[in-house]
Amino acid sequence: MTATRRQFLKSSGALAAAAAVPTVPVEDAIAQTHADRSLTPMLPLSDYVNMLQGTNSNPQFSRGNTLPIVAEPFGMVHWTLESRSGSPWMFSPEDQRLQGFRCTHQLSPWLGDYGWSTIMPVTGEPDLRASARASSYRPSELAAHPYGIKANLLRYSIDAELTPTCRGALLRVVSRLDEPVSLIIDVPEPGAEFTWDGDKGVLMWKTSANAGGTFDGFATYYVLRVGFAGLSFEQRTVKATATGRNNAGSTVGLLHLHATKAQVAIGQSFLSFEQASFNLETEIGSSSFDAVQAKTKAMWDEHLAAVKIHGATETQMQTFYSCLFRTLLFPRTWHEVDARGKTVHRSPYTGKLTSGVMYADHGYWDVYRAWYPMMTLLYPERLGEILQSWVNAGTEGGWMPQFPCPGYRACMTGSLIDSLFADAVVKDIAGFDREAAYQLLKKHATQPGDPAKGYGRRGQEAYTKLGFVPNDQVEQSCVESLDAHYGDFCIAQIATKLGHADDAGMFAKRSRDWRLLFDRDTKFFRGKNSDGSWVPNFREYQWGSPYVEGCAWQHRWSVPHEPEAMMEAFGGKEAFVAELVKCVEQEPRFEVGVYHQEIHEMSEMAAVRFGQYAHSNQPSHHILYMFTVGGRPDLTQKWVRKVLTELYSPQDFCGDEDTGAMAAWYVLSSLGLYSLCPGKPQWLLGSPLWKSAEVRMGLKGTTVNLESIGNPATKPYRASISVDGVLHSGDFVQHADLTRARVLRFTLKA
Repeated sequence: MTATRRQFLKSSGALAAAAAVPTVPVEDAIAQTHADRSLTPMLPLSDYVNMLQGTNSNPQFSRGNTLPIVAEPFGMVHWTLESRSGSPWMFSPEDQRLQGFRCTHQLSPWLGDYGWSTIMPVTGEPDLRASARASSYRPSELAAHPYGIKANLLRYSIDAELTPTCRGALLRVVSRLDEPVSLIIDVPEPGAEFTWDGDKGVLMWKTSANAGGTFDGFATYYVLRVGFAGLSFEQRTVKATATGRNNAGSTVGLLHLHATKAQVAIGQSFLSFEQASFNLETEIGSSSFDAVQAKTKAMWDEHLAAVKIHGATETQMQTFYSCLFRTLLFPRTWHEVDARGKTVHRSPYTGKLTSGVMYADHGYWDVYRAWYPMMTLLYPERLGEILQSWVNAGTEGGWMPQFPCPGYRACMTGSLIDSLFADAVVKDIAGFDREAAYQLLKKHATQPGDPAKGYGRRGQEAYTKLGFVPNDQVEQSCVESLDAHYGDFCIAQIATKLGHADDAGMFAKRSRDWRLLFDRDTKFFRGKNSDGSWVPNFREYQWGSPYVEGCAWQHRWSVPHEPEAMMEAFGGKEAFVAELVKCVEQEPRFEVGVYHQEIHEMSEMAAVRFGQYAHSNQPSHHILYMFTVGGRPDLTQKWVRKVLTELYSPQDFCGDEDTGAMAAWYVLSSLGLYSLCPGKPQWLLGSPLWKSAEVRMGLKGTTVNLESIGNPATKPYRASISVDGVLHSGDFVQHADLTRARVLRFTLKA
């Protein structure tokens, strides 16, 4: 059975726990347009980030399904505010009370958390239960930035602020009434144990709590250091008050500081208490809160400076840098540096202590379309290290992961890891073992794995025999097939680059078998049974199998590697464009199909009145760019501008943000660039939203200046483009040419 994110939620019981989340009216979901036209002075880029972007979400309607995360770029630990213990929707900006600062590793509320703990500063002797200990705060006074978060806990008259490091944090608490402060440490399992060293003022605990994807013996280790004596500690157990995977009861420590103010350092590790303590000493040591925060702030400003936009309104600045911030949180660093200076990690795939780098928590189904291409342009050095970590994952576990969270996880469709390696190889990204990557990709494309455990392609043997995944054997078969055809194209590109000519020919041939599922009568992709018959009772608006999180319309354009052949199948360019127009201009009709109820993606598509174009979910993200290959770049520019200005804001996304996927689309599209087919070393040229932008290619790389001749606010269409003063013909630019260029000039027209 193909797992989708909401199936994890339903099977875990967390949906029941989330049922108390208030339902927000659908009509309020359309993002605000950028109406503010006043230019703003330049602030530090991290101060444009709205940390609450996408947080006003619930199981019925997503505006991002994000958290207000403070962390280092790609940090191992994320810290967030908790207002709803026991729910994957652990924070809502609508709540007026906070339950603590939570260390979280949650990729998505649909997949849940692992290794989390919550710390709440209090005074007096409050009830230790999360809901009972909660304190009101003024959301309008919340100070939240990528480098730190500060809240005034009104119930206790405590100013509490936290600043992160890669593997820990500093917490500073001050009682405004000069009352002694205590810390409640809430560990989400009833059998946890604390170790308290009163002489050193050090508290240690570990947790194995998780919602899946972990190895036998998994644990997250915490070390908390206060740094002065005279403290006292007690341990208690809190019984579960609700059902669901995030609330099985907890063990609570109550650390009495016997002081009115304190600076508390926290280190975390996936290896041991000793490593957590070492992480604390190396990342914090004796540094002050302000010094650590300044270092983290400088790190964020440096990463966000990869793109400097000009001619934007304050609202647009907030939208852009909030989106760029979201692209720099995942995947999380999983490796650590030990006392010998060696880079090591506890393998999410075997549980063994292993040398080398490792990252975790990235859904390839979401991020291959825009996030990985963006990384080839803006952060190629980091990308090389991330890709090597996926090679390490495949080497350690024997198979490439399908959806690492943090280890093998069966979620969504396809083996889209094929795409991100192909894009990096054809763009000559360095830093990873290409041959090892290729052999691992070839393995899951030619050998049966165990998809239910998170590796291998579903229906691989039947696909090899028939040229498609049959619907009578595999759920969501049409999409599994289309993903495999595109994946084979990607593997063929790597094989060609590495000199495996025979393999390249075989995979290229398989990549063209999408034609077997294209019904030339209806002009839609349809499911087929193993005997070659079409799945009966075709309904173009019915969601679910043989599709996934959509209907035939959203998956109608899923051949990015052969768009010209796809246009021919439609009957030519004019017929192809006519159907694209119909896609975006018709009513957003849907039938619930096998879901048996309206899921949030359906609601989000219907809310924005954009026809069958569902920007709320990734399968639609390339559709508007198909107008360009159909000979109508003006329609690409028209509709992309609508998405940029109406479906993104500093407050909201129009659907699940998904670890940088939704945000990366905005970053690239607003620059007038998009990778229509990752695995081809080229960029489709659109129309920039900015008067100019400085794009730095790598933290120490060269810069290309994107310039607009004409006001982008009133002239959304591209009349011509030049590269370093030379008129450029065509709608694509090669990646190598773009990275060598110094000025890309767009001449715009109304």
